[in-house]
Amino acid sequence: MNSESNKLIEMFQDALWVEQGLSENTLKSYGTDLHLFAGWLKDKSLLQVREYDISDYLALKFRQGRSSRSSARLVSTLRRFFGYWIREGRIDEDPCGGIDLPKIGKPLPGTLSERDVESLIKAPAIDNPLGFRDRTMLELLYATGLRVSELIGVRCEYLNLRQGAVRVTGKGNKDRLVPVGEQALDWLGSYLEQQRSTLLGNHQSDYLFVTKRGGAMTRQAFWYVIKRYAKKAGIEKPISPHTLRHAFATHLLNHGADLRVVQLLLGHSDLSSTQIYTHIATERLKNIHEKFHPRG
Repeated sequence: MNSESNKLIEMFQDALWVEQGLSENTLKSYGTDLHLFAGWLKDKSLLQVREYDISDYLALKFRQGRSSRSSARLVSTLRRFFGYWIREGRIDEDPCGGIDLPKIGKPLPGTLSERDVESLIKAPAIDNPLGFRDRTMLELLYATGLRVSELIGVRCEYLNLRQGAVRVTGKGNKDRLVPVGEQALDWLGSYLEQQRSTLLGNHQSDYLFVTKRGGAMTRQAFWYVIKRYAKKAGIEKPISPHTLRHAFATHLLNHGADLRVVQLLLGHSDLSSTQIYTHIATERLKNIHEKFHPRG
């Protein structure tokens, strides 16, 4: 590695520590990326780097199996490094200027198998009002794919058992009408007939799902409800209320639902938000093919 480059890296790290108080781990991470790049440059100083040098290095790392995330981190480090030396007057422009950050793919959302969902939904003990309420909430959540904020925000007047639909207010205060399956409707009808009034006692509330104190359910309370029943059902994978929303979308697509229909049901304004579920469905099909096809 060029001796000047080594000195430049040390000065850059010292400046970041003094000016911004960055942690030792962050500075070490910057230093590692810069030293590896400088070592690849051999006798060429970091201040002599051109855009093609960076492109060639990134291409090499890609061939070696470097992840998009680590490549994006390298580009960010180089931009910060060259930005510092531009401010110091040592160079006039950033050689990273024409290089885009590598795209980092979003991780696929966690989901549950249909068997796991069935176990989760059946976990509450329905011989008491709270357990019956929890079972009804899980039934409605899986039947509609609602966001947890939409679920706890449902008011009694928004539910139409005769039409089999519930009106919810989603992101951007946009209302949408979501159909509810017969099984969930049966649970809702039974819950409204007796369990809800038992929970309310002498209290009054417009909300569909209430606590034993008569207040509306909160996101945090329902998060703990999900966690508790997942443990009871023997589900070891991480789970949250949003997991049932993912399961709702994935299972619909697995059974042949149209992507745009799923988009409308989920309340996504952009189809690209819904398309991630096609990847999950595809992964499931690949696993089935590998498991059961004679040449899988």
